[in-house]
This record gives sequence, structure tokens and C-alpha cells, in this order.
Amino acid sequence: QVQLVESGGGLVQAGGSLRLSCAASERTFAMGWFRQAPGKEREFVATINWSGEYTYYAASVKGRFTISRDNSKNTMYLQMNSLKPDDTAVYYCAARSSRVLSWMLHEYDDWGQGTQVTVSS
Repeated sequence: QVQLVESGGGLVQAGGSLRLSCAASERTFAMGWFRQAPGKEREFVATINWSGEYTYYAASVKGRFTISRDNSKNTMYLQMNSLKPDDTAVYYCAARSSRVLSWMLHEYDDWGQGTQVTVSS
């Protein structure tokens, strides 16, 4: 089982930026970011394949968020720009035992504990 630890969350004003990190205990294959707002289901944000060559985003964040990874550090990132109050949520990173990216929650095997992102208006 891969251990995943998120960091970088916090409080930011609307229009601001944050960079989330997800450190893995070992080399991982495809990974993704998901988020869960209070009273809502966990939803897909972004995914990246094992090499970092391919990415895919939810429509709500495309053009504002950028997912990337540094396999030499076993770390994945989520650069979040032009943040909106609707982006407020706990953000989770996840890893799956496949090299192919996925936006489906149930296809991920390992999850981090989450990091809170709060965007004030």
C-alpha cells in the first residue's frame, strides 16, 4: 500500500493561488486529485499518467489548475490559480495501480488524508 501525504492547503482570497503537493512513499503509476466540499460527494479534479505526459481535468478547473509530477521525488503537484469560493474543499490525492490516467474514484487504490483549501470572497 502506498502512503500519500498532501500539503500546501490553506486560506486564500478569491483570485489567489495555491500549490498543493502529494508526497508518495514509493514510485507510483497514474495519480489524481479529488476534492470534497461540505455536504457534497467527493469529485474528480485532475489526473496524470505515470510519466506525466498526459493529463485530464474537470471542466470546472480546466485552464485554472495544472497537475504535474516529479517522479525523481515521488511527488505530484496541483497548481491552482484564479481560485474561486466554489473551490473550497478538502483536496485528496490518490494513486492507482495502472499507468493509465482515470477520473473515476473507484479506480484508485490509495488515498491521502486530505488538505483543506478555503477560498474567501
